[in-house]
Amino acid sequence: MTMIEKAPPRLSLAALRGMLGRCPSCGEGKLLQGYLKVVPSCPSCGEAYGHLRADDMPPWLTVFIVAHIVIPPMLYLEQVYQPNVWLQSIGWSVASLALTLAILPRCKGVVLALMWSLKSEGSEREETP
Repeated sequence: MTMIEKAPPRLSLAALRGMLGRCPSCGEGKLLQGYLKVVPSCPSCGEAYGHLRADDMPPWLTVFIVAHIVIPPMLYLEQVYQPNVWLQSIGWSVASLALTLAILPRCKGVVLALMWSLKSEGSEREETP
């Protein structure tokens, strides 16, 4: 009898699992331990993740998403109600910080899951001629 290997999940399913903080392979084990530390391997299926390096992509993606969420209402409120500058500074800073802290681990999970799906390690280097 031949042993049939389980096919890896589709890219979108792996990304969804990563966003939820789960193993992109089995969907059961945790991908991150603590806030942003990558687990060495999945406790459920044993898939290794310690070699993946997401580097700057999760923070960049987080800033991109938070800016698109915060800036439109900020501009709208400025045009319509013209609140005090100190009130806006405090309010939008707190909103931006809260969104960043909530979104960053999800972005890291998505990036790690996509790297795993595409069999990338994050340590690839371009060859110089």
